[in-house]
Amino acid sequence: MTNTTINAAASCRATAFTATQRDNPSSKEVCLFLADYAVSLLGSGATCIRLEKNILRMASAFGKKVELTIMPRHIHMTVWQPNADDQFTSISSVKSGPISFSLNTTLSRLSWRVADEGLSLDETRKKLLEATTTDKDNPWLTLLLASLANASFCGIFGGDPTAMSIVFIATAAGFNLKQLLAKLHADTRLAFFLCAFVSSVIGSSDFLFPSGSTPAVAVGTSVLYLVPGIPFLNSFSDLLYRHYICAFSRFTDAMILTGCLSLGLCLGMKLMNVGMF
Repeated sequence: MTNTTINAAASCRATAFTATQRDNPSSKEVCLFLADYAVSLLGSGATCIRLEKNILRMASAFGKKVELTIMPRHIHMTVWQPNADDQFTSISSVKSGPISFSLNTTLSRLSWRVADEGLSLDETRKKLLEATTTDKDNPWLTLLLASLANASFCGIFGGDPTAMSIVFIATAAGFNLKQLLAKLHADTRLAFFLCAFVSSVIGSSDFLFPSGSTPAVAVGTSVLYLVPGIPFLNSFSDLLYRHYICAFSRFTDAMILTGCLSLGLCLGMKLMNVGMF
């Protein structure tokens, strides 16, 4: 046998080995990836049932079984290879961050790509890193749309054009402060309190300079952008699917944020000498 033949055979064996390793990753590799995926998805505002389905879908695509325990701040996961002595367990902390519908959608689509297109673990890991490190949302566009949406709510609740203009300015100021505090990693409860205070002070200006006929609507809707609707809805979803601990935790967080919002609103109205009743 010539050296060329030997080298060719060795190259074929190396290629086959690499392909096998790529197509059949170990339980440890899959578990560590799924743990990173899970904490990113849960931190972006996903429900527990969505997380379960996405994790099970990808684990099955990689030829693994998975047992998952979701807690409010941690995820306990065990991945194993059926009919083989290959098992790995990890406990990961949930990455707390702002709710992101775009990241939520991107990560959910990634799970379907793994199942439908047969992405390798390395490719999937790169897609996850790209999704979690690339901010695709334009903060200024988000600020503008949030301000327009809240001003529209003011109009829906009977606000006149003056009130809608004041609510637009109040929302823009408060939401911009919220974005700044998020970049500084400030406590969410403090951020809700400060943003509600700033927005309510600006929203109360319609009382001091009565150029419109609906000042009460202006101050009442100036803080609607802070209402934690997603945590409330997620807690109800978790309750339906028997994730009782996560449901109670999310409901409690939402209630605390609502309390911070209310406190900031009341103090802002008090400062502006605006009666609440």
